[in-house]
Amino acid sequence: KGVSPPPAMGFRWTPTTLASLAATFSASSALLALPSSSLHPAPHVCRTPWKGHPLRSTRRTAAAPRAPTSERLEPEPNDTKGSMEDAMQSATYYEDKYCPPDEAVVEMEICELPEDDNFMVAILGDLHLDPRKMEDYYEGRSHFEPIVEDATSRGVSTTLVSLGDLGESKPLKDLDWGARQPQSELFAGTTQCHELASEYLGSFGIPYEVVGGNHDLEGIDEFATDEENLAVYLKCHNKETPQFCRQIAEKTLLVGLGSTVFRDAKYTSHEVTVDDAQIAWFEELVESHPAAEGWRVIVFTHAPPMGAGLRVLQKNHVVNGCCWLNHSSGDITKKYIELVRKHRCIKAWFSGHFHLGQDYQDSITFPTIPREQGPYPNRGSCVFAQTSVMRRGTSRDKRRQSRLLRGNKDGFEICTVDHLNGGAVRLDATISYTDSNHEVGVYAHEHEDLQTDNFMKVYSPTQGDECYITLDSDGNIDAVEGCVDPETIAWWHMNCGRVLGVYDGRLIEYDPSTLAPLGLVVGQDELAGKRVVVVSSSGEENCAVSQDVGLEGADCAVAVDEGAGEQAVLLVDDHDSSVTVIQPNEDGSYWRKIVRNKIVRMKEKRRVDAAQIYAKGAFGEPEEEGGPRVVSSWGPYTQISGTATKTGVAGLTAKAKLPAT
Repeated sequence: KGVSPPPAMGFRWTPTTLASLAATFSASSALLALPSSSLHPAPHVCRTPWKGHPLRSTRRTAAAPRAPTSERLEPEPNDTKGSMEDAMQSATYYEDKYCPPDEAVVEMEICELPEDDNFMVAILGDLHLDPRKMEDYYEGRSHFEPIVEDATSRGVSTTLVSLGDLGESKPLKDLDWGARQPQSELFAGTTQCHELASEYLGSFGIPYEVVGGNHDLEGIDEFATDEENLAVYLKCHNKETPQFCRQIAEKTLLVGLGSTVFRDAKYTSHEVTVDDAQIAWFEELVESHPAAEGWRVIVFTHAPPMGAGLRVLQKNHVVNGCCWLNHSSGDITKKYIELVRKHRCIKAWFSGHFHLGQDYQDSITFPTIPREQGPYPNRGSCVFAQTSVMRRGTSRDKRRQSRLLRGNKDGFEICTVDHLNGGAVRLDATISYTDSNHEVGVYAHEHEDLQTDNFMKVYSPTQGDECYITLDSDGNIDAVEGCVDPETIAWWHMNCGRVLGVYDGRLIEYDPSTLAPLGLVVGQDELAGKRVVVVSSSGEENCAVSQDVGLEGADCAVAVDEGAGEQAVLLVDDHDSSVTVIQPNEDGSYWRKIVRNKIVRMKEKRRVDAAQIYAKGAFGEPEEEGGPRVVSSWGPYTQISGTATKTGVAGLTAKAKLPAT
């Protein structure tokens, strides 16, 4: 893993030969044959620190810039944020700090060494490597070279961590694939992708770790199963398991969890799914390294856990149900923030996935209230940090940035390495440990999204904000005054404890504990021009004994006895006097898991394509564009009847009950 600095960086990559590909498959089979226990080592098995060259002292770099930096990690309580310019640092941070501007020392050109508890981590967000577009990656690496040299030459324990999504998730038709020459194969997840990523990450000259993202097992043309794809991923990156543990300093651990599901995803394949074995391993690790004994754990995952409070894109990751780790997994989704709240050894958590820059204030979130004061928005003792991207064309806000973490026994600093600004280093936040269970976080500068309108505006509910609405005297909610439009913002609690809200012209469900968005309930197309109304559905007039087939004897006894106070969420269209009932899912949630497994969707598309070919042959080419009318029908549920007599979907495969408008 690049423990020694490599020779001159004339980085080249050539396609995998058939022989090496065959060897890879052979190794994959051998790895898959290992017992499951061998893939999950005991929590105490962590890689040891790597400190570069063990020198007693080091000479000052003659041409190194002398930028002023803070000598302390602990901020005063009344510290105020400075400007972006005030937060800029030199790439030679440790030289600036340990080579004081004393005339005698300057003449001798001798510098002190950092204390043994110092460490540094270079953190790369979603790489999406494209072998045709390597210029930005070479440039990004060059920005880290003086930073890494400054640390390793002074014996600072140093590591590189990649947050996954290593390859471009698009077909590379003009790429020489060697013996395999597909016309539409995605680069992400292939053997070539992981070999390129391994060579690139290893070229930084320091040990590296990597966690799997939602694209890293996407080699769907090369591998038939997730297990085969995972085996090659592990082999290429010299990993024994999807997770990792590295001791970076005394009682300080770097811990990573990776996604292991793509083809077998129940819903969207781009959900970042950490398997049960890794979760159990992680829980055991934090339990066996308590804060009371001085342990500090820094976590790395591709997506953040629910409750991190980081900025998220509603129109992308929220509506698709792939914001958070194990997003659609019910109680498992909450597991991570519950562990953060319970185990104060978890001090920081870095993630990527959103392709958003690091200039927003909510690209870093601090711990909030003490856990004894309640669940919201309790983030334990953990600071969460979003990491941007390196290559142009992969950013959603045109920013190209990486993270830098510098720490010691007293706390740590989170910095930005700005690839659009020549690799300039900016201090973003300083976190100081006050005791084993608490710390103080201070933002280092004002954030541009508070000063300009050039940033994406994102609303997230907060306890007690002005957008919260309550039941009226009749126990109902008319959620918005008038019809919903893109400017409408409102949220409320249902009697069952679920949280719903209207934002950006959509009806969204939020997690009750963290108020993090869970997913889309009603889209803009269906909600536009309608009112959202919540009414009681457990009143006496709703509880008459039913005579409908399959519902005989059903009444509201359970709801009334338990005080549940059932409610119905309605979309009211005053224009045509229609009312749509938004039925909850079987588990009581409301958000729709619309986007499904990519493999399933590809098969469905092929069936539709086959139907269109058949229809054209049977009916000929129609005069209007688009070809013959071909529709699909899906199960499992399309009605409320207790007898399966109809399979038609009103308005699609059967006549609509409402007149067309």
